[in-house]
Amino acid sequence: MLVDRITKAFMFNKEVYSEVEHDTSFTTTAWIIVAATAFLGSLGSTFGAGGFDQPATGIVGVLVGTVVGIIGFAVGTAVITWVGQTVFKAEVTFDELVRTLGLAYIWRVLGVISIVGAFSPALACVAAPISLAAAIAGLFSWFIAAKEALDLDWTQTIVTVLLGWAAIMAITFFTALILGMLGLGAAGLAGAFR
Repeated sequence: MLVDRITKAFMFNKEVYSEVEHDTSFTTTAWIIVAATAFLGSLGSTFGAGGFDQPATGIVGVLVGTVVGIIGFAVGTAVITWVGQTVFKAEVTFDELVRTLGLAYIWRVLGVISIVGAFSPALACVAAPISLAAAIAGLFSWFIAAKEALDLDWTQTIVTVLLGWAAIMAITFFTALILGMLGLGAAGLAGAFR
């Protein structure tokens, strides 16, 4: 059933989001998807950016990037919930959005493709557009997932999701800034943008 849901998410099937919105048993699975894809996206960006040269630093970068990815998802989902409920009077819960947006987060798994950049600059040139396309597809998927959960019109949904993504980008930026001031490598954080 999970593979079927993931396949439908990759196909932008809006019905799968309505299904998981009401399936309370999917909440834990959604968090697992977020954690696993955050890890794989961070792994790809860290080691694709040269993390193999300093494996210990690379591993720390992957772990930090994973944690930041999970926290960013949680904060972004909380912002979307708050804006949806407060500004647009949507009848939605945080857990409903975790389930729908968590499934839509599956697109981030393609960030692992960036790891090929460690082997050849030519491969990095191929991986970069794929990663960008996956990020755009992921955002589009979030619009579809949020629309199903929030039951708002498209303009309200887009505004709400973009505010959530802005919160994710702010967390990623400030974490990278703080780690940079501490002199720690933050290559793993690049995966939080995917």
